[in-house]
Amino acid sequence: MSGDNELYAVNANVPRVRELQAALKAKAEKTPPGQWVEGVMFDDTKLDTVLTKKELDEVTRDHPVVVNHRGGHTSWYNSKAFELAGITNDTPDPDHGRFFRDETGEHTGRVAERARGVFANVGTRETFTPEEQRERGRNGMRHISGLLTAAGLTSVHDAGASRGRIQAYEDARANGELRHRAGFLARGDETIAGFKAAGIHYGFGDEWIRLVGVKYGADGSASERTMRMSTPYVGTDDYGILTMTEQEIQDAVEDAWRHDLRVAVHANGDVTIDLVLKAYERVQREWPRPDPRNRIEHCSLVNPDLLTRIKALGVVPAPFWTYAHYHGEKWKAYGDEKMNWMFAHKSFLEYGIPVAGASDYGPGPFEPLMAIQSMVTRKDFSGHVWGPKQRVTVDEALTIGTINGAYASHEEHIKGSITAGKLADFVMMADDPHEVNPDEIKNIRIVRTVVGGKAMYEA
Repeated sequence: MSGDNELYAVNANVPRVRELQAALKAKAEKTPPGQWVEGVMFDDTKLDTVLTKKELDEVTRDHPVVVNHRGGHTSWYNSKAFELAGITNDTPDPDHGRFFRDETGEHTGRVAERARGVFANVGTRETFTPEEQRERGRNGMRHISGLLTAAGLTSVHDAGASRGRIQAYEDARANGELRHRAGFLARGDETIAGFKAAGIHYGFGDEWIRLVGVKYGADGSASERTMRMSTPYVGTDDYGILTMTEQEIQDAVEDAWRHDLRVAVHANGDVTIDLVLKAYERVQREWPRPDPRNRIEHCSLVNPDLLTRIKALGVVPAPFWTYAHYHGEKWKAYGDEKMNWMFAHKSFLEYGIPVAGASDYGPGPFEPLMAIQSMVTRKDFSGHVWGPKQRVTVDEALTIGTINGAYASHEEHIKGSITAGKLADFVMMADDPHEVNPDEIKNIRIVRTVVGGKAMYEA
């Protein structure tokens, strides 16, 4: 959640392919041949056509082009990129990744998960001095902090902070530009190794910037239809993609646990959630610790057995809370029956599990009022209700987004409710979400956002 993309990148979140091509072409015209042209925040199901490398080849054949899905797990490349990477139609899929092909075996341009790594070291990319990169980071953080507080957010958990991101938080705060509080999950081998080498452990920091765990990614994406499940996607024999082996999950969890770093693993599908729970069960059995609150980021597809184990371990799930509404057109790939067990906020509450809310921005919108509407109605833009058994009340949705969010980082004693002795963080709204039409909750206007007793946003 850095704000860099919003300020500097080509915005691929457009409804028409001609708009996408025009934006990429404008960037290509200012870019030296052979240098990457990149678009971000793309959403394939919201475009007016199916994107392939053909449309990207029409932009330029002199530059490698990549359009990255907002979900973070799939990208689309043009022919120049495939050429530079040495990828042909005979190239096999690597472990934990996929090159998508049409019925003739021709690459479509879509590439998922670890298969994208082959493109990382070809072509040239725009470079910046350390000073320029740091300034971009600070500018991005200032920008995103303003957007978050305008939406009514006072605290967030940043589920993937690199060294540069952490520095951006610190720089924005030092300049008086950080408007929201952030608990961050450190991600990346180099970043995590730095914390371990310095002896820094879970909880380091203060009420503004705090280390709340380390993050790993074990499978694909819900919105991009690559998460690993025990049953296939509707009408296919595709079960999704694991991005870590069971042993890699076990090793990562043990290493973090034994360095006193609370663990958060991205696991969407039921197969992956099972593997992560096995790793959590093992470390708690071998090296028991009170009240661990390890996390499962997304925890999208569950069942009664998984729910029972999550409860027994004290694991905190953080499923997508804007997805049922915002990404509704994608759920036909899962089907109505499966959606009754996805983003299972109600089931978590029924099992006594303090489920936290999560947008996973950029993959999902971060606006909390959209999230409340999505959890309460489970309606998409067309009015289809996905997973009606998982609908919650407004009060339950508010609990998920406030005290349960604080609980996820062991901070419920200082935030999450308006209580004497806690931090003076609160939001004023133009209307009461209990009283408006549930289908209009996302349109409630934020009047004021107060963090630490100071108005950080006023309409």
